[in-house]
Amino acid sequence: MKINWAVRFQNPLWWAQIACAVLLPILAYFGLSWEDMTSWAALGALFVRAVQNPVVVVSVLVSVFNAVVDPTTAGVGDSRLAMTYAAPHRDRRTDGREARS
Repeated sequence: MKINWAVRFQNPLWWAQIACAVLLPILAYFGLSWEDMTSWAALGALFVRAVQNPVVVVSVLVSVFNAVVDPTTAGVGDSRLAMTYAAPHRDRRTDGREARS
């Protein structure tokens, strides 16, 4: 499994995906919303409850796995081209300017 971790760590969108992959299954399982997390103590207690529950742990692991795998390549690893990147790739238009998303 070859994944270009250095480039992924530079991508803020990937970090947002990982945060959602961890937090959203926990919040959904316990029937909570963002508004219920009003203190660091409440968030810490929620994580302790989540780690003690095998269903939540498996849900989080599956969610993180889905955030890590690149669906455009076969298998789990990145493509050979993606392994050559030193920074997250930005598409360019045919005229050489960056494409807007």
